[in-house]
Amino acid sequence: MTIERLVAIMRRLRDPVSGCEWDRAQSWSSIAPYTIEEAYEVSDAIERNDIADLKDELGDLLLQVVFHARIAEEAGVFALPDVVAAISDKMERRHPHIFGGASASPGWEAIKAGERAGKTDTSALAGVARELPALLRAEKLQKRAARVGFDWPDAEGPRAKIDEELAEVEEAATADHVAEEIGDLLFAVVNWARHQGVDPESALRRANGKFEGRFRAMEAEAGAGFEALDLNAKEALWQTIKRRGG
Repeated sequence: MTIERLVAIMRRLRDPVSGCEWDRAQSWSSIAPYTIEEAYEVSDAIERNDIADLKDELGDLLLQVVFHARIAEEAGVFALPDVVAAISDKMERRHPHIFGGASASPGWEAIKAGERAGKTDTSALAGVARELPALLRAEKLQKRAARVGFDWPDAEGPRAKIDEELAEVEEAATADHVAEEIGDLLFAVVNWARHQGVDPESALRRANGKFEGRFRAMEAEAGAGFEALDLNAKEALWQTIKRRGG
């Protein structure tokens, strides 16, 4: 089976006369959220080690690539073979020690910096996608800044920054100011995590999973009466589940 069958299916779905009304109405912008969602579902299948689901989710993600490329082909700007050629060229360019005559790689970041030099936006922060999850984007922005020397030498600086930002949250007088300062606080926590060698996105994902597991265990323990429990009773139940290793 080749990708051509999928390409033909998408071409048929986008046919202006006999295609699917929903598929015909889509644009890059309208399907971008689905593309992001499918990437997360791939990650989720990997996290759960569900190989059958991973196969399905990779197919869903591939469909998104074909969908975007089909819209581009209809607009006359590029087609799927151009996408494949572009990534093939990029991979060969970024591995000169494998596909070229170089005796050793100059380093991933050096290669990417060279690529950025040929673009209009030459900032060290260029290319950090705005649609990344906020924690992940914060970490990437911080890493980029660190590469050009804008960083604390150790974890003490970002740890002190957390206290500073927390104090500013407590001093904020309006809802908008509180929201702004909490954003700064979260950014500072990401920076501290980075200096600790911790991936903040993965750490929060694990915390989410732990909270969900414990909360569901509380619901199961209390049964139908869970919602009617007062806060003290719920907290006691939480501690019980926690002590059990939930």
